[in-house]
Amino acid sequence: MNNKVVIAGVGMVPFKKPGQSDPYDIMGQNASRMALEDAGISYGLVEQAYAGYVYGDSCAGQAALYHVDISGIPIFNVTNNCASGSSAFALAAQAVESGVVDCALAVGFEQMTPGAIDLVFPDRTSPLARHEDAVARAMNLSEAEREAPPAVAMFAAQVDAMLQMGVSEETIASITCKARQHAEHNPNAIFRDPLSIEEVLAAPPVFRNLRKLYACPPSCGAAAVVVCNEAFARTHGVRSDVSLVGKGWCSDKKQYFNGSVLDVMFQALSRDAATAAYEDAGLGPEDIDVIELHDCFTTNELATYSALGLCQDEDLNAFVANGDNTYGGRYVVNPSGGLLAKGHPLGATGLAQITELTLQLRGTAGKRQVAGARTALQHNGGLGSAGFVHIFQRT
Repeated sequence: MNNKVVIAGVGMVPFKKPGQSDPYDIMGQNASRMALEDAGISYGLVEQAYAGYVYGDSCAGQAALYHVDISGIPIFNVTNNCASGSSAFALAAQAVESGVVDCALAVGFEQMTPGAIDLVFPDRTSPLARHEDAVARAMNLSEAEREAPPAVAMFAAQVDAMLQMGVSEETIASITCKARQHAEHNPNAIFRDPLSIEEVLAAPPVFRNLRKLYACPPSCGAAAVVVCNEAFARTHGVRSDVSLVGKGWCSDKKQYFNGSVLDVMFQALSRDAATAAYEDAGLGPEDIDVIELHDCFTTNELATYSALGLCQDEDLNAFVANGDNTYGGRYVVNPSGGLLAKGHPLGATGLAQITELTLQLRGTAGKRQVAGARTALQHNGGLGSAGFVHIFQRT
């Protein structure tokens, strides 16, 4: 079977700095209730649920959803680093598309601690060891530099690679400034105050050429999405004007590890996921109106522009300088403020992106609204690795 996947309901709680949020189970509960309310259905109609998170013990999904109801449905806990929420959504959508269920729920949450992301179990083989080794070889990282938290060392190498290919520091810094501008009208975002390029560049590098404001903040939050098929939507009076029309899911390929740092760090993975999603949807980059992409670091957003086919690597400076990534340009990228300003609670991120895009396609995004938005693209990646691109359309 190949049922159309309808985005029935979405919900998210405001993202917060560590120590300022509710516990993960309460955030997950609240986001799930909001999505169900948005869909206009009860939890009793949900047949399967998928919970995405990284920093939590096994069966944390049950702990969150049991606050909503204890109905006996299967609840699957999903972890795929920063793409955990997108993984939960992909599985829920797949269950509906294949006809296994008529209605499913995906929820993602994270209760994070301050500071750079590091390994939870340092006494065993790191899932990122292959990626760390490839980056270290390509960028000649010293043994001392390799002692830094993996995310810091690897994304610092991504910054270096961008600078070496001619992307200016002003271009890199401008991505943070755009994020803040877009987040100004998002009540769910952490950072809504403006920043100038000069302020971003005034902060000294924290590791190699990586500056503090090039990175997204550790965050706490939750988001949820209810999906169903068209027959379910008709039967239960669920709005069905936003649906999933294309998907691309992948992991790494062997050759990535012998390529450039950008290939190791998401770009090749994102390109493969985007190619599959465009083919599945029968669309191309030129058909996209609004995008939520994985800007965990400013350079990751830039690398994703070319991976999604928005421009070529050599045109990144001009693409940004011309404003083709914001309102009035060719694409509006991260109208929510993205991870850089909205925040990045790992398990919630993918579902928060889908929530924003659903609001955009419904035309209910308020001051963030992209005029005439009909087709939207969501991109999310998790190092280790997992790549997701979903394309949504208003009918």
